[in-house]
Amino acid sequence: MSVNYVETRLVQLSRNGDRRAFEELVDMYKDKIYHLGYRMLGQSGDAEDVVQETFLRVYMNLDRYDENQKFSTWIYRIGTNLCIDRLRKRKPNYSLDAELPDADGADWYSTLPSDQDTPEEEIMLSETQQQIRQAIDTLPEKYKSVVILRYLHDMSLQEIGDVLQMPVTTVKTRVHRGREFLRKKLEPEFGGQI
Repeated sequence: MSVNYVETRLVQLSRNGDRRAFEELVDMYKDKIYHLGYRMLGQSGDAEDVVQETFLRVYMNLDRYDENQKFSTWIYRIGTNLCIDRLRKRKPNYSLDAELPDADGADWYSTLPSDQDTPEEEIMLSETQQQIRQAIDTLPEKYKSVVILRYLHDMSLQEIGDVLQMPVTTVKTRVHRGREFLRKKLEPEFGGQI
């Protein structure tokens, strides 16, 4: 039995109210969508929110899913679009040193999360992986999503095109430009060995 067949069957059962079938879909994709959200947004809380929002949208729109399409493409499209929406909304429109209302002189700085990794994350990420992750975080939005889907989720150019609803030629161009951006960013760190 192929994965596509299993997913399609789970969607059919979910449409008919089978909660267990939907739970299986969630189990199949929750970690993948979390990873996508974390890589695109850089924050665990935001990634968790994207997972919840993605599955809420999937559940609410099961009747709109086209069974001729791969389920993975559909769910990645939803998750990626939610991440892109969050990135667009992130542009701050407040002053960081402005006082918070009803906070006895506290300012916005005190509410910002620390940029430091937890000890767990420091152990898990080698110095090179951290440098690459930081470089990916600096990518312009239009390159970031294709680079993450291509190199961190190992999707083909066609799959990325399907997820982002853009021609494969555009995907190729963005992957190439994203790679060039990363190469230029990382070259000084690795002494021209990239």
